[in-house]
Amino acid sequence: MTSNNHIQELVRRIRAGEPRALARGISIVEDHGAQSTELLKALFPFSGNAVLLGMTGSPGAGKSTLVDQVAHAYRKQGKTIGIVAVDPTSPFSGGAILGDRIRMQSHHADPGIYIRSMATRGSLGGLASTTADIATVLDASGRDIVMIETVGVGQDEVDIVRLADVTVVVLVPGMGDDVQTIKAGIMEIADIFVINKSDRDGAERVEREIRAMQTLAVRKDNWTPPIVKTVASTGTGTAELLAAIEKYRAYLEQDGRARARRIDNWRERIAEMLRDALFQRVLAYYLSEGEATRYAAEVAEHKRDPYSLVEKIIDNLGKPE
Repeated sequence: MTSNNHIQELVRRIRAGEPRALARGISIVEDHGAQSTELLKALFPFSGNAVLLGMTGSPGAGKSTLVDQVAHAYRKQGKTIGIVAVDPTSPFSGGAILGDRIRMQSHHADPGIYIRSMATRGSLGGLASTTADIATVLDASGRDIVMIETVGVGQDEVDIVRLADVTVVVLVPGMGDDVQTIKAGIMEIADIFVINKSDRDGAERVEREIRAMQTLAVRKDNWTPPIVKTVASTGTGTAELLAAIEKYRAYLEQDGRARARRIDNWRERIAEMLRDALFQRVLAYYLSEGEATRYAAEVAEHKRDPYSLVEKIIDNLGKPE
């Protein structure tokens, strides 16, 4: 079977929702091999139908348990789910710790839910670099909802807003989630706030501080993110969270807001893809491992400045060798 026929057969099986084909396709994408781009090109026309739901927030906020409850609720509505759980990278093996996969074992026998844990592999911003591509694979497989649970790195966790249709920021009382620690970055990306473990003391204080922050700035789409209180361990508030998600989706459909948001997201993602592609080209054709080390040593020893070095490398792009 030729490579092209192999890709087409894999696409057919992914679109049919076969779990083994999904696993194979996602592995190809994660490996960044020669087949990765061909597979994504073939799948992309079939994507764009799923709702991409981002779940982000501080470590220990109970995101995995909340994702589990939301998945259960959507399954009761007959919707199919894909879950991408971005786990911390192990400092020993370089692989994902995979805690989320362990916490979501209750879904293992349900063919309507596909769960994939992946390692950040050093990516900043709470997302692994291939998360968007894996979401495309799940989207093209016909999943109604693709949920992306980020690793939980706090204020830097803003990449999710360029991928998700709806971003849910999960906070908890008693973990320093007050105005002083959440006013930057993560506060600005929420379409919906969830105060999880809201049966704890301090939930009302967190809610007051969020509302106080909301009075200081108006979003450009004029949406005021609602605040939903949940206790994920018991399922309390899950129905209210789903209602808030649907309300924001309906809001986006008014006056072309959804289209404008998708355009903004793709503008950012295309720029990021170009940066990655150019960087890989530089490494492959213009900057060997030995040269990179030599340049780094020269800069470290102040024998040359990094600004002129970068200009030189960029100027050489496209020139015959």
